[in-house]
Amino acid sequence: MSDSISRRRFVVRAATIAGGALLAGCERLSRTAWFAKMLAVAESINLAARNATATRAAMAQEFTEADLSPSFRSNGTANPDNADYQRLAAGAFADYRLEVGGQVQTPLSLSLADVRALPERTQITRHDCVEGWSAIAKWRGARLAALLDRVQPLPSAKYVVFHCADSLDDSGAPYYESIDMEDARHEQTVLAYELNGAALPIKNGAPLRLRVERQLGYKMAKYVMRIELVDSLAGIGDGQGGYWEDQGYQWYAGI
Repeated sequence: MSDSISRRRFVVRAATIAGGALLAGCERLSRTAWFAKMLAVAESINLAARNATATRAAMAQEFTEADLSPSFRSNGTANPDNADYQRLAAGAFADYRLEVGGQVQTPLSLSLADVRALPERTQITRHDCVEGWSAIAKWRGARLAALLDRVQPLPSAKYVVFHCADSLDDSGAPYYESIDMEDARHEQTVLAYELNGAALPIKNGAPLRLRVERQLGYKMAKYVMRIELVDSLAGIGDGQGGYWEDQGYQWYAGI
């Protein structure tokens, strides 16, 4: 690993040290004013570190099959408590449709086969979780840039929002996450449908999960059902860009 990547990872790890606690504890902390301020400072450090050490097109480190972890653990939801999702899963996702819309010229509704027909990428990368664990896995998926080329974003589109089948709280509000257009078009950003050479398991986000390899694991939304291009994150969830961001996590989680 290069010295610049090592330095960047050190700075980001230090900036996100609050995320090293278990997620339940972090959720309690996120309700306090001092914790939210600390995370805001961390995000500023994180963005500065990214800008100082790498371009937006820089690639995350890739590995070989000899480096694969023995298993890739499930995190967060392992099987969405969602009747529509359970119906799709029971049919091996034959009736699944990925809806793509918002600020686009050509809204699409894609089957899983349609997604698999898009230009793809296979990559072996490391997943780093704020809970303190990491794993190396092989992902195969459709390049998000290829999907964007199909829908033709309007000039006003600034963010890509992923709406998911799972929910992490009692409100039942769907999990969501977002990235900007630069990360969306990054070569390693994919909608993964395979893990380690097999169909993506339900516990890991089937039928599709986001892989945005230069960010931390909580950005990798599972159970993606709908993609929306927007000019602002206001009005989506609590307006911070994602479920965990609404709890106080930083929006940009680069490593």
